[in-house]
Amino acid sequence: MGVRAAGGQVSAAEAFEALYGGAPDGVWAAPGRVNLIGEHTDYNDGFVMPFALPHTAVAAVRRRDDGVLRLHSADVPGAPVELRLDELTPSGSWTDYVAGVAWALRDAGHAVGGADVHIESTVPTGAGLSSSAALEVVTALALSELCELGLHRWQLARLCQRAENVFVGAPTGIMDQTASACCTDGHALFLDTRDLAQQQIPFDLAALGLQLLVVDTQVKHAHSDGEYGKRRAGCEEGAAALGVTALRDIAYEDLDAALDRLDDAEVRRLVRHIVTENRRVERVIELLSAGEVRAIGPVLTEGHASLRDDFRISCPELDLAVDTALSSGALGARMTGGGFGGSAIALVESSSADTVTKALAAAFTEAGLTQPRVFPAVPSSGARRLA
Repeated sequence: MGVRAAGGQVSAAEAFEALYGGAPDGVWAAPGRVNLIGEHTDYNDGFVMPFALPHTAVAAVRRRDDGVLRLHSADVPGAPVELRLDELTPSGSWTDYVAGVAWALRDAGHAVGGADVHIESTVPTGAGLSSSAALEVVTALALSELCELGLHRWQLARLCQRAENVFVGAPTGIMDQTASACCTDGHALFLDTRDLAQQQIPFDLAALGLQLLVVDTQVKHAHSDGEYGKRRAGCEEGAAALGVTALRDIAYEDLDAALDRLDDAEVRRLVRHIVTENRRVERVIELLSAGEVRAIGPVLTEGHASLRDDFRISCPELDLAVDTALSSGALGARMTGGGFGGSAIALVESSSADTVTKALAAAFTEAGLTQPRVFPAVPSSGARRLA
């Protein structure tokens, strides 16, 4: 699914009525996210710090009770896709993210009898901004409310993660779905992915004359999914070798001793990234709590070096974005998301945002690359009902 101009509840409801011959029961929205710091730590029971974007997946939905699920996206021409709930299987298309949620709800024992769904999304796809989680969460929230399931937001996030892990087959952690479901306007979400404890951290950059720019490189390397799985397996191998449940259990102060116990150089690199990244999340929280927002810049840059050199999931386009942002005045920059393409983020003074943006455009042109899409990331609301 691509990026469309924001249509919101009105256009989604009108499109639904044109498709299905009647009004929806409601319209819901769920956002994409940017991860400020804490990359690949979520499936290691670690710490993350995402915030929601204003870009959302909007779903107009009407309840059915005949076991039929009809799905339509504004970005996919043609009639709605019709599925039967008792015959759901992955198809390899965008519908898996929606159908997978219905499957996960029913698999968990929740009574879901069917639905008509129309979706419009402004979340960039393939950019590391969780367009898939937005689809999952907006579906889960709509079905939970329409079917009166009474599920908490953290429960919806867990079910959406299960849909992506088991139905779609992507070994993702819990961060993306929790961010989409639980973030609040003007805050970053400090999430402990082990027990799902949450703390909303004030993050009003505009009041301080700052912006966080997202640099969507518009590239996605084909090997990303397999490499993601390899990183996860390597982290699990490291935890097993060190005798811990997850790499979260290795204290930063004990890192050198832990690394000395590992024979595999690649596993050592993975372990080093996860342990130091958890510490970087803690450092960012300490700095934000002390009001030293500009001081988080170097921590973000350290995170990129770790992702590039230890976790080895950056790519030339992401490195170019980070290096160019830093050389043109950014306070800090790093890749964000799963890696091998997608987006970088850059913390900049508002007064220098145009300078950084123009430098990025010039650098990508000189390198013969597609122009990056650059926009400010404004901490926004999580999933919600619009109508």
